[in-house]
Amino acid sequence: MLACKQVVQVPKLKDQVMGLQAELSAVTSERLCTMGKQLRIAIDGPASAGKSTVAKLAAHRLGYIYCDTGAMYRAVTWWALQKKVALDDDLALAKMLAQLEIKFVPAKEGQRVFVNNNEVTKEIRMPTVTNNVSTVAAQVSVRKVLTQRQQEIAAGGGIVMDGRDIGTTVLPDAEVKIFLVASVKERALRRFRENQAKNIPTSLTKLEFEIEERDRKDSTRTVSPLVKAEDAIKVDTTSLSIDEVVTKIMRIVENKLEKA
Repeated sequence: MLACKQVVQVPKLKDQVMGLQAELSAVTSERLCTMGKQLRIAIDGPASAGKSTVAKLAAHRLGYIYCDTGAMYRAVTWWALQKKVALDDDLALAKMLAQLEIKFVPAKEGQRVFVNNNEVTKEIRMPTVTNNVSTVAAQVSVRKVLTQRQQEIAAGGGIVMDGRDIGTTVLPDAEVKIFLVASVKERALRRFRENQAKNIPTSLTKLEFEIEERDRKDSTRTVSPLVKAEDAIKVDTTSLSIDEVVTKIMRIVENKLEKA
């Protein structure tokens, strides 16, 4: 059986980001391998629009690498909080980044995240990190370093990368660009259910407020704001199931292949 499996190892935020890999899937994956196509697929959108969930599934079906850029920013935020570095101090964060190592390790349940050999898979999803990551992500030094690492990871193609500025800044020449959206109420409900499943105390009303505030911060920051790339295809996930969104993405990829 034709295989197209990749494992990525690139320098960290100073040493290495490693362990990103994807498994071989069915028809589309075999077609991509046969045609020698290793597309770069950028999936952007606001918080809780479903980016990470569908990006992982799409990467799995394609036999592609999945890169969760949001987890990278969350990891930096978590470490800054642990080290009591001011989240808006660009120079201090730049110094901290020089000593920071992030690893992504594939696991049966998804992807494990390590910061300087400390597993932080659950910690980076806690409200304290969620409510502060936009501040850290707005710092020039942080975006510069992480953008470079993300570009290195995607250099060989065969990758699905999700975030806020993938199609506009990180991979402006990506072959496929998708911009996911959903109503604030729907996104808050999704986050509420996720938190409940993880036993994280939360208020639906508070989540709606926090998501609106994060949207404001992400879309108005000076460096790489959240904005739809001109050539990105918009997909509203409000009334769609996860499988329906993934199916739409796969069709977009197929259409790209047909036009290639």
